[in-house]
Amino acid sequence: MRFSKEILTAVSVFCLTSAAFAGHPAPTPIQAYAHPTLFGSQGHSLVTTENDVIIGGKICKPCHAKTIENKQNVVVDRFAKDMLKDMKGKMDARRADLFNPKMPVLRSELAYILADGLELKDVKANSYTDVTAEYWAKDQIDRALTADVMIGYPDSTFKPDQPVTKAEVLATFAKMMDVSADKNAAPTVDGKAVKYVPKWAYGAANEVIASGILNKAPDKDKLINDEYLSKEQVAYMLGAMKSGFVIDTSNGGVNCATKYEPIAIKIKLSERISARTSNVGDTFTAKTTEDVTIAGTCFPAGSTVKGVVSSVARPGVKKPGYVEVKFETIKYGDNCAEFPKKLSCAQADVLKNPNIISRLLGAPFSMAGRVVGVAGRTASSGVEVVANGLEEYGDNWSDAFCDTASLHPLKGLKSVGSSFITVGKGVYNVVKLVGSGVFGVCYEFVDEVKYLIVPNTTNDSSLNPDEELTIIY
Repeated sequence: MRFSKEILTAVSVFCLTSAAFAGHPAPTPIQAYAHPTLFGSQGHSLVTTENDVIIGGKICKPCHAKTIENKQNVVVDRFAKDMLKDMKGKMDARRADLFNPKMPVLRSELAYILADGLELKDVKANSYTDVTAEYWAKDQIDRALTADVMIGYPDSTFKPDQPVTKAEVLATFAKMMDVSADKNAAPTVDGKAVKYVPKWAYGAANEVIASGILNKAPDKDKLINDEYLSKEQVAYMLGAMKSGFVIDTSNGGVNCATKYEPIAIKIKLSERISARTSNVGDTFTAKTTEDVTIAGTCFPAGSTVKGVVSSVARPGVKKPGYVEVKFETIKYGDNCAEFPKKLSCAQADVLKNPNIISRLLGAPFSMAGRVVGVAGRTASSGVEVVANGLEEYGDNWSDAFCDTASLHPLKGLKSVGSSFITVGKGVYNVVKLVGSGVFGVCYEFVDEVKYLIVPNTTNDSSLNPDEELTIIY
């Protein structure tokens, strides 16, 4: 249970599928005290959902190896909530006030989820009499119609405020996916018959069920028994499709989603990556231990995998910390390929600790560096606090004299009072900063000693040389 909480906490800084699988932005530093763990701040950089990342979480022995479970659910959950939030924000005031994600999805809302969720680009103006230029989802409806994932009615109406039946939603998703399924059997989920699905929708329903995207939708009983799907359930379904399928809308929305088969890559790290000492941007290498085919090219065992540290949270008091790494390329001889953008899980198969000689040789340098780093940050932050305080103190007295000379003695008196408050805040911040620095120096020293004596305590947030990792994408 403790492992799951740590992993999910770490996973919460990213999900793997969002609107696009683009590169990650530059890390954003977060201001913190000289040694942030004293006051509960982590002072690390976050990565976004578009990164292929594994967590240097708790390392387990082979018989107890754990994967980063439920990552896809975390991903889908984030996508669905963001999509519903964005949709509510685009609605006019009346609709936003009545918005309830548990209510049946409307045709306009389905168009919005599909158009923005799939990033449909092409748009042709459609002259449906009940979709005016001012309608809140006019652009999304036009894009969904252009991509042929939705159609209007023969009477030149779209009926944007009409609820979409479950059968119609399933037929729409089946239209976008290329999945084999029985076209004639009555659809079932977990051995239960799916209600309100007429025979004309049997094939579509079975196709969606076979795709697995319904497994991520909330309220499974309602999904089976109700005539309508909720806005929330539809958003989850699309998030699951984006998570488990390769999406290509260049030729429209029909059959734009193709299921991909997971591929496992086994690697051994060539160096240690630790939350204690690694920094964002550090590069590393690893070697594959088995043959693997990527993008049609076979990379034999011994191929070189290169990666970079994406995010680090330093360990602290009751905080195991974590390190995230992004795999970038795999190379063997003249053959080179970018690492796949989708990782569904990762696990550490072999537990390794750095040997005592390497620990003894490395400890003096890391200990000195970390102690000097904490002390230096304390000193520099102290100078900044004092400088800012003196500047504010001078401004207080300047205001006091100016206000008094301008025949506003009460304002002048208030500025004098503010000067004492400024001094008090400055003293408080300096004391807090010094306390943080002293604590940090002591903590870093004790942590290094603990690492020398009991190195396995740091495996909660490290990946070590010769540890074998299985990466599934």
